[in-house]
Amino acid sequence: MPRLSEVIAALDALWPAERAEQWDAVGTVCGEPEAEVSRVLFAVDPVQEIVDEAVRLGAGLLVTHHPLYLRGTTTVAASTFKGRVVHDLIKNDIALHVAHTNADSADPGVSDALAGALDLRVVGPLVPDASDEHGRRGLGRVCELEHPLTLAEFADRAAKCLPATAQGIRVAGDPQQPIRRVAVSGGSGDSLFDAVRAAGVDAFLTADLRHHPVSEARAQAPLALLDAAHWATEWPWCELAAAQLDEISDRHGWGLRVHVSKTVTDPWTAHSASSPANNLGAPN
Repeated sequence: MPRLSEVIAALDALWPAERAEQWDAVGTVCGEPEAEVSRVLFAVDPVQEIVDEAVRLGAGLLVTHHPLYLRGTTTVAASTFKGRVVHDLIKNDIALHVAHTNADSADPGVSDALAGALDLRVVGPLVPDASDEHGRRGLGRVCELEHPLTLAEFADRAAKCLPATAQGIRVAGDPQQPIRRVAVSGGSGDSLFDAVRAAGVDAFLTADLRHHPVSEARAQAPLALLDAAHWATEWPWCELAAAQLDEISDRHGWGLRVHVSKTVTDPWTAHSASSPANNLGAPN
């Protein structure tokens, strides 16, 4: 059975902290380096529901994509919801490790997992990492479909292939537009529009698209846009990451039990479509 420090070293080799964005907060949040680890749980969010799941599972390590304290803190008091997470983790001997933007830009990384879930062939990174001489690391991925689809068909594929959420898939563009090349980026992606336009793709699938960036992007080019739930675009990475750790465990004879949380931590819980009677217009 490996020590926590050994497992963390393996995770750091997959997703080195120095490859995270400067504003990010990655790495080990809590955990005793010499503690033995037999079970690991992967999840997108370090929220209370996931910690409770890790406790029930008997996990010694929780690995999440999102940081617990992205903007820092001055307290871990148990009276705060994040402080309660820290207290429950420590009380139950569960370490927390975060791989965020260093997993986004990895090879393979978050957007590779997203492309795989959508059955897309990855051509290369959308925003290449200049330090990667092989040109495989970077943010987002430029992909190709095996056979062209209409935008409506591709949106249906995304809705079926990604984890179900209240939001589903929002679409901007002509439903009959042919889609051959697609850019994808797990998580918030509307800061990448310049790179998307430069890539010459037909469509861009990401999350957290806002009104003004979408309106301006559509005005500049006939680019189809698909907006999925943030959590849904990043959850496929958990399965990819778990498989990577499984392979490392087998290679070293660690015997780790690696799990992926199926708990939906997308914060949106319901969706009410506009009434057809309104004819998609403002009231008279």
